[in-house]
Amino acid sequence: MAQYLLSVHTASDDAAHAAMTDEEMQRTFQQIAELEEDMKTQGAWMFSARLHEPDTATVVRNSGGQIVTTDGPYVESKEHLAGFYIIEAPDLDAALEWAGRTTSIVGAPIEVRPFAGFKSD
Repeated sequence: MAQYLLSVHTASDDAAHAAMTDEEMQRTFQQIAELEEDMKTQGAWMFSARLHEPDTATVVRNSGGQIVTTDGPYVESKEHLAGFYIIEAPDLDAALEWAGRTTSIVGAPIEVRPFAGFKSD
């Protein structure tokens, strides 16, 4: 079974999420919980997580043989990675179906990428 990263992207100035009421937020969290339970029931869910804002990131690199750390994020951008799912799916179409259900709930674009070294059965 192939494994895929479903990365959830958002923008710093995403007015849609900033304008959510507590009730809307709770409803979204409930829908996400139901989606993840469905993923687990169908054997697709492996792991998922939300990330803190990009200004909490630290970048570590090797520069001339020295390990250097700098405040992140690595890429300065209005859009950033907000969270992710790692799933197993029989093929790309099945992964895209999970991504479609996810974006319908969270309202953010989802990038689907297969992990290297895993083939569809």
